[in-house]
Amino acid sequence: MNDLIDDLLKFQSVLNYNNKNVTFFGSARFDDDNEYCKMAYELAFKLGELGFAVLTGGGDGIMRAANKGAYDSGKSPSIALNVRLPFEQETNPYTTAKYLFSNLNPRKFALTDSSVAFVVFPGGFGTLDELFEILVLAQIGSKNVKIYLVGTKFWRELDEFIKITLVAQKTISENDVNLYKITDDIELITSEILNIYNSDI
Repeated sequence: MNDLIDDLLKFQSVLNYNNKNVTFFGSARFDDDNEYCKMAYELAFKLGELGFAVLTGGGDGIMRAANKGAYDSGKSPSIALNVRLPFEQETNPYTTAKYLFSNLNPRKFALTDSSVAFVVFPGGFGTLDELFEILVLAQIGSKNVKIYLVGTKFWRELDEFIKITLVAQKTISENDVNLYKITDDIELITSEILNIYNSDI
């Protein structure tokens, strides 16, 4: 318990608390030349140019690409919030600030606490866990944020399951499907995130 408290207190020193943060989620298993990594790099670079801090879990794949995009822009923080795991993962080198958590729970809190938007790229169980955590927080009103799912082909069947099964069974409301947007349009995501931030200040 003390380790959790220590993590939550210490990570605050690496975050940019002006609410101009965007968190990227996605698989650590993609190579640099993966199409989604290229899109993550491009989006993070554009957001960095606009002064947004980019937050990731600090690993490889999507996280590495997003951190590198922000790092290469040179105009805003590139933040890695990593965690000690038995099989992965070293923190990628493209960061201006980083913190290593001892536990997944405070790390997830740190990645979700202060961002104005979340961009979720294709990934596995960890990415899905992070996605649904944010969706629940948005659903209950704890977070007033926009959630973007990048990779229209990847997310199509999940989107269908949510709309056809969950809505039909009334386990969620019809309006809940508006909590996220599936798109591959990097320019659209960039402009909407900028508008979200500007409307909040």
